[in-house]
Amino acid sequence: MTAMPDQPEEKRGSAGPRAIAETTARLTRKQLGRRGFAEGALVSEWPLIVGSALGDATLPLRIRFPKGERTGGTLMLRVSSGAWATQIQHQEPLMVERINSYFGYRAVARLAISQGPIPPRVRKIPPAPPVLTDSQTRDLERTLGAVEDPDLKAVLAALGRHLAAKP
Repeated sequence: MTAMPDQPEEKRGSAGPRAIAETTARLTRKQLGRRGFAEGALVSEWPLIVGSALGDATLPLRIRFPKGERTGGTLMLRVSSGAWATQIQHQEPLMVERINSYFGYRAVARLAISQGPIPPRVRKIPPAPPVLTDSQTRDLERTLGAVEDPDLKAVLAALGRHLAAKP
């Protein structure tokens, strides 16, 4: 139903659940925008973008774009040691490609490296797999007996253990 031209449109309230990513993005946009980050997820997902080894040894500080542009920027990186700085110089084209594929456009053209301390990343410890009863284990093995692919079978077995352990 459309509003009449002479009547103001109704504003929707913020009642109801919202995705936490929506709220977080809105809260961090201003602070991370000052540092040149188009998305805050670049910082939080850094090890996924460049790989765990490079992600642990580097920290993205800011992206500087040319005046009036939002492409072809320079990503300022802090590196934990001189050895890693040399490694990153050799891997710069690959890292730039990974970063740009994350953004979906050519956001970064080059890297600028500075050496300094990197705070340790907090590693999440995966929970222990649930313990099943003997009958649950037999049922799961019987259900997965027809699956031939060992990788698929392992993933389905892990899923089955978690589902069977839930009340």
